[in-house]
Amino acid sequence: MKMNSLEASSLLFFILLIFTFCTADLNSDKIALLNFAASVPQGRKLNWKNKTSVCTSWAGVSCNGQRVTTLRLPGIGLYGPIPPNTLGNLDALTILSLHSNFLTGNLPSDLLSLPFLTNIFLHKNSFSGEIPSSLSSQLVTVDLSSNSFTGKIPNSVQNLTNLQNFNVSNNQLNGSIPSSLKKFPASSFGGNSGLCGLPLSVCISPSPGPSPSPSPSPSPSPAPSSSSPSPSSNVNLPPPQMRAPPAQRLPSRQKDNKKLSKGAVVAISVVSSSVLLLLLLTLLVFCAKKKDVSGSQAKAFGVGRSDTPKEDYSSGLQETGSNKLVFFDGSSYKFDLEDLLRASAEVLGKGGYGTTYKAVLGEGTVVVVKRLKEVVVGKRGFEQQMEIIGSVARHPNVVPVLAYYYSKDEKLLIYDCASSGSLSSLLHGYRGSGRTLDWETRLLVALGTAKGLAHIHSGNGGKQSHGNIKSSNVLVNQENNGQVTDFGLTPIMGIPTLPPRTSGYHAPEVIESKKPTQKSDVYSFGVLLLEMLTGKAPVQSASSQDEVVDLPKWVHSVVREEWTAEVFDVELIKYQNVEEEMVQLLQIAMACVAKTPETRPKMDQVVKMIEEIRMFANENQQSSSQTP
Repeated sequence: MKMNSLEASSLLFFILLIFTFCTADLNSDKIALLNFAASVPQGRKLNWKNKTSVCTSWAGVSCNGQRVTTLRLPGIGLYGPIPPNTLGNLDALTILSLHSNFLTGNLPSDLLSLPFLTNIFLHKNSFSGEIPSSLSSQLVTVDLSSNSFTGKIPNSVQNLTNLQNFNVSNNQLNGSIPSSLKKFPASSFGGNSGLCGLPLSVCISPSPGPSPSPSPSPSPSPAPSSSSPSPSSNVNLPPPQMRAPPAQRLPSRQKDNKKLSKGAVVAISVVSSSVLLLLLLTLLVFCAKKKDVSGSQAKAFGVGRSDTPKEDYSSGLQETGSNKLVFFDGSSYKFDLEDLLRASAEVLGKGGYGTTYKAVLGEGTVVVVKRLKEVVVGKRGFEQQMEIIGSVARHPNVVPVLAYYYSKDEKLLIYDCASSGSLSSLLHGYRGSGRTLDWETRLLVALGTAKGLAHIHSGNGGKQSHGNIKSSNVLVNQENNGQVTDFGLTPIMGIPTLPPRTSGYHAPEVIESKKPTQKSDVYSFGVLLLEMLTGKAPVQSASSQDEVVDLPKWVHSVVREEWTAEVFDVELIKYQNVEEEMVQLLQIAMACVAKTPETRPKMDQVVKMIEEIRMFANENQQSSSQTP
């Protein structure tokens, strides 16, 4: 027993020691990030606070639970040098993205040598000096393009056996490209006038001075052509042994062969015309293939161009200023349409407003792209509505719109992607598997959604409405907070055409008028609450196969018969001491789905009522825990 007790004590000490080290490491990560933020000015403040959680509350920071593993701060206005012993102390970091800022000075040697670093994106800054030679052997992607680096590419890149993407274009580098990098395209090294070697032109070795000619009487040199480079010109010529021998002078033909017969002239004309036609056809086929490749890239992402006349599409691009995305103020992301076209993407869903994709950009950044269909306004009306959407200040319970794109044939919205999924998928996607949302999470999502919707209603001088509240437009983040998305699109899209009484979420007056209001948003939110309480879809099948009954009507019928307990989701019945809370939320939902718009509460009132339920729930938990 003594030995067992000793072993148990040793094991406990070892566990505590590991926990202490993990905590200390996370604390050191926090200190390193705070020192970086204090030393490097920012155009848009990071607002990292010592009292908040690094892994869940700090913008641009991701963790694996114990250490900081990802830091993404692209395009937020960082300027000045990166101090040593700041980011270089994040020794568990795997991804670092600081591109599109104004960072200057030498790159700290401890940054590229981080032991677990796999992807680094520092392009479009103003770094100078030489590229550090100490490189992490785990590197997969290195992008240092569009800076002011000088000197040679370090030979230590030869040791990077995992390297798949490498770009140092548009710097001031010189010397030979290491042989291990010849597999990368020439575009990875362009814009460096001093670089040579594959995949660029062959490097010229210094050649010895000219030896005396053995010929007693040297032949006269031809006069230099005005187009020929002088010996001092900076032209990459192949070594002498690789140059082609001088062309042999053809023997002059006999005088009587110079004249061609009429038939020969005709034959030559026909052949020349045929060759010219063949070249023209080849050029057309090449252009068509190039267009197909471009189209296939677009279709891979889902942004396929419609079959409209070429001049219509071109005019649409000219109107937007050469295919550019328009970013909202405060967005920390900087990418362009071509980055989206090259991104790997998957379809998240299709709705009345269009198709939604999840796109993973080359550097690992994940965004959500909504491809709108049947936009009913022109370019100016679209831009005006985007300005209104952008004017709604950022809020924790509203998914921010990062950017938009408008052309005659394509309209795109780009959103941040920081959710665990939609409320619809979390409510209905795992039924029967034991993975459905518990009561506490549902109540938290309901409160977050209400706060987000109330914030939207405060925008545009208190006149803004959402117009399309439903469970698929509510996202749930890692903290189980509800976040509202797709707001403000109804004015540019109109309301999807739906059969009467089958829209589910739409208030009765909207089905007739097609004009959503804040009061109709409240109705839709009430249906959302009923969906969370019952676990049922917004539209229910009636006894007749051709008849459908919306959720509010079904709940009214059950409550009227005093079978209130039958309303609630069977997945919620297993939670004890929450019946009163569920009934209170049901009463709020019933008030929201009142037939008369004037009798429905405002969203800020709904927020207060749900907050009271949460306070009541917390008091119940405390009293239960104190009961012996």
